[in-house]
Amino acid sequence: MDRDLVALFGFVGMFALMALRVPIGIAMGIVGVAGFASLTSAKTALNLLSNVPLSVLTDYNLSVIPMFVLMGAFASHAGMSRELFNAGLAWLGHRRGGLGLAAVAACAGFSAINGSSVATAATMTQVALPEMRKAGYAPGLSAGVIAAGGTIGIMIPPSVIFVLYGIMTETDLSKLFAAGVVPGLLAVLGYFIVIQIIGWRSPESMPRGALHSWGERFATLRQLWAVILLFAFVLGGIYGGFFTVQEAAGMGATGTLLIGILRGRLRGPQIRAALVDALRVSSAIMLIVVGAYLFGYFLTITQFTQKAVDLLVNLPIGAYGVLALVMVGYLILGAVMDELAMILLTVPIVYPAMMHLGFDPIWFGVIIVMAVTFGMICPPVGMNVFVINSIARDVPLGRIYAGTMPFIAIDVVRLVLLCAFPILSLWLPGTLDR
Repeated sequence: MDRDLVALFGFVGMFALMALRVPIGIAMGIVGVAGFASLTSAKTALNLLSNVPLSVLTDYNLSVIPMFVLMGAFASHAGMSRELFNAGLAWLGHRRGGLGLAAVAACAGFSAINGSSVATAATMTQVALPEMRKAGYAPGLSAGVIAAGGTIGIMIPPSVIFVLYGIMTETDLSKLFAAGVVPGLLAVLGYFIVIQIIGWRSPESMPRGALHSWGERFATLRQLWAVILLFAFVLGGIYGGFFTVQEAAGMGATGTLLIGILRGRLRGPQIRAALVDALRVSSAIMLIVVGAYLFGYFLTITQFTQKAVDLLVNLPIGAYGVLALVMVGYLILGAVMDELAMILLTVPIVYPAMMHLGFDPIWFGVIIVMAVTFGMICPPVGMNVFVINSIARDVPLGRIYAGTMPFIAIDVVRLVLLCAFPILSLWLPGTLDR
């Protein structure tokens, strides 16, 4: 059978399995092994199935993922997310939409010690959503604010998505982390603007909160020393050359555990719960990685990857035309596919093409991470939306998606700015070379 046709059947089969609610990692693995067997032999495919999971799960570079996930789990169970939200509430709660502003600010702060968008959204749903609903905020809008705020988790370092992109493209992880800071702050600013506009146009949907005294405000800042210390310790250690990114992840998890124990926030039950949460999330991520590697071997043997790269490079629409086409593709994929799977499946195809067209690898890393964040809040998949709905079951999915629409619009503006002005992403990494 023609290899192009086999590759096409592979994609159709993978999406069909996903439509049947088969976990995406398993769907990619099934299609990858079956497709590989159809082009070689069952014995060769079974050898692939036995070797790939072992090589992936024992890859030292990938150890950074479970360590950063564990760091975030310890931070969540130690109540650091609550402290961040309380600080945001004290400083911003009296403004129109203040609780929404506080939730976004808390998401940004929690992102600095947690590299997962889903974990950020889940944590802040439990912390911020009850407070927002108690204050009279519209349920769908409240959930939409948190869903959008959660996407900051994969832009502000440390970021699991940046780690995967860096490993796959052999790009400096420390520079990728630095490149995500300014775009992450732009996300916070953009979401603040959206919340203020909604509050101005529909004040009943975002009532004002209580005004806190200056003493109360500064008291909440004193509670943030643990978050600030961890952020400075991890990133300062990386950029100061004291340890590698992989070592920083382990040191960050250990430091979070020790701080939680010393503050009396992490005891036996909380530690066990954090370990279970981290194991659950890390296992889900690594299953997707294994499945993507198996599917990637299948695409390689069909020569689909090489042909797709040649097609993109030779399109008569110029470099930025190809970039625009790739971004549209990500917006479409984001509506039906998990962000990790998107990165793992598409980077081997689009990265060589983008490098051939002369784009900077660090800048493109930011652009691609920015593009996949749309998938976290876009229908019909929107992992952040599903996570929030699983916690707040009385808020329908449709209302949450409606609440995310204004934030998707401002994200499109941010993506255009990052494409038009690469210096926004490259300025901070450039300072590391001086």
